[in-house]
Amino acid sequence: MGQSGMQPGAGAGTPPMDDMLVLEIDDLEVDVLTGIYSEETHLPQPLRIGVRVLLNHADHYAPDGPLNLTKNYMDLKHAATTAITRGQHFTLVEAVADHIIDTIFLQDRKARHVTVKIVKLALTEKNEKIGITLARWRK
Repeated sequence: MGQSGMQPGAGAGTPPMDDMLVLEIDDLEVDVLTGIYSEETHLPQPLRIGVRVLLNHADHYAPDGPLNLTKNYMDLKHAATTAITRGQHFTLVEAVADHIIDTIFLQDRKARHVTVKIVKLALTEKNEKIGITLARWRK
């Protein structure tokens, strides 16, 4: 930010960026039944999942502030792991991401925006990252 408190390059009258709280969890490896092709549909595939949640936040966080002012990180982990129904087949990894997003929105009204990144580990040959990122605002 520049000295005026505005975003760099922002013109006169442009408000400064909003404060935000983003909770993140990355590199969760989860086996999920997903895929279209016959070789994909009978066994769970390893996925690497990352989740970012933009939350409504408090004006200030005191050292002894209660957890209900934010969100428990374990809720994010739950949404990306145990909340995915075992035995449920997701044809598309986009559907896995939507399921995670829906779970987080149902868990907590403070969640404003959720981004889920999924990398299909079975498709990698030389450490490339092949997958999707899905982001949704609360409606």
